[in-house]
This record gives sequence, C-alpha cells and structure tokens, in this order.
Amino acid sequence: MNISDIAKTTPIDEVGVEERVARLNSRSIKKESKVQALTMALSMVDLTTLAGMDTPCKVIQLCQKAKKPHAAMPDLPTVAAVCVYPNMVSVAKKALRGTDINIASVATAFPSGMTTLEAKLEETKKVVEDGADEVDMVISRGEFLKGNYSYVYDEISAVKEACGDAHLKVILETGELQTYENIRKASDLAMHAGADFIKTSTGKVKPAATQPVTLVMLEAIRDYFYDTGRMVGMKPAGGIRKAKQAIQYLVLVKETLGTDWLTPEYFRFGASSLTNDLLMQIVKQKTGVYQSADYFSND
Repeated sequence: MNISDIAKTTPIDEVGVEERVARLNSRSIKKESKVQALTMALSMVDLTTLAGMDTPCKVIQLCQKAKKPHAAMPDLPTVAAVCVYPNMVSVAKKALRGTDINIASVATAFPSGMTTLEAKLEETKKVVEDGADEVDMVISRGEFLKGNYSYVYDEISAVKEACGDAHLKVILETGELQTYENIRKASDLAMHAGADFIKTSTGKVKPAATQPVTLVMLEAIRDYFYDTGRMVGMKPAGGIRKAKQAIQYLVLVKETLGTDWLTPEYFRFGASSLTNDLLMQIVKQKTGVYQSADYFSND
C-alpha cells in the first residue's frame, strides 16, 4: 500500500460518533462488574511524571507507588508502566528492577517534536539503551497539516527501527489536528508505519483525550486489524481523572474492538491523576466507605 492510499480521507460522521459515545455512556455497571472494571483500569495505567521539576527522588517515589498502588490492599495489580523523561529512564530502571512493570520514556523532542530527525533518532536509541521498554514519540504535526504525509510516515518508520525491541507509541496530539478526518488519517499513517500503539495526546495541549476522538482512533485500529491481522494498542492520555470516565473508555474498547484489547498489552491510560480516584472507588466498593483523597499518596 502506498502513501496516497493510506492518506486518503475517510469521511467521519461527527454526529454519529458523538451519539454512539453518548449511547455507550448510558450503560450502568453492577457492583461486582464495577470492581472488576476498576481493577482492570488500574492495571492499564501508565503512571507518569513529565514535569520540568522532576527529580530522581520523585521518580523513585512514583516507582514505589507503581509497585504497590495501595499498601493496605496488597492484592491489587501493579500499574502497566512508569513513564518518564529520557534523563530519568536509568533511575526508573533501577527502581523497578525485578518487576514486570514497563519503563516508558517520551522521546523525539517531546512534546513539540520540533527538532531534526537525527536528534529524534539519537534520543530514541539513548532511552532504549538506558532501559526503556516503550518509547512515546510525537508526530510532526506541522508537516502533517501541510499534507506532507510521506514525511510523517518515514519519520515514524525510522523511529520504529531505532526502537529495536522496544514498543513504539505514536502520539498524534489530536487537539492540534483540527478534524476527525485528520485524526483518522494520522491514525492510519502511524499504524502502517509500524506503531505498536497510537496515543491521543501529550497531555500538554487542550483538548487532550476525549471519548469521541478515542472512538475514531479505535475504529481505525479495528479496520487496520481487519485489513492486516495485526493488533495495535490504544492509549488515551490527558484529562482522564475520574474512575467513571475510565470505565466509559473500557466500554468503548469492548464494544469497538472486543475483549482481546482489554489488557494492558493493548490498552493504556495516560492519566496519573486517575490512579487515586480508581483506588478510592475500589476501597469504596470493597469496604462501603469512601476514603479521603488525602488517604492516598500523590506520587
């Protein structure tokens, strides 16, 4: 398949997308299933710190929370991954030694992506050498919006090659892509170029993840799977703070892609602030009592 075929515009029924999301959100989930859904969502979190004031101590604390989200409930699952800036990968690697928790690192001049391909590839190789299992790259939105689809495709392909055995999550920054048709087109480009995951946002631009945008991307993943037989993961990121939202996203995934995608291998939440609300709701479901948000660590 050539670039012109991949980059063809797929018409999106905006009203239909938003009506489907609203219809799926109207579903109620009973208590036993709710506990299962909350626990599943916790296992899918990429616990993230991407602040300019990050320190090794903060990353180590985050890794401790990743391993034991709530010490009073040791049977809870760990989160899926810890996501950090490139200079903190080695710190996270040491702190997570002996666990199955993945180390993810943003790369390719996150969040803007405004640097040369050579610099992007060098950074990608460095984070993998330092121990990253996953690389979260940003696409060149300016080139995409100019219609330079070959540039975007080739860049993703080159970064994928530089990842070696590490998985590649491709961030579309959907808040800058302007239309559902562009989001669908960027999703198709990323998957055909080798993305293991497609991801909505950096979390630095608003709007970030929304359910309609996520549905458009999930439908792209479904159609790509029908065409190729390859499963690609999905990661909504930014703005998902409440357990109720997380469950709504899980319903979207189940109804669009099926239960095979309801695993951390193929679905993630890029939403660290979500973790405490998930914990609070799990405690409520199991004990009948709400704990204050202050009861859970912020790191």
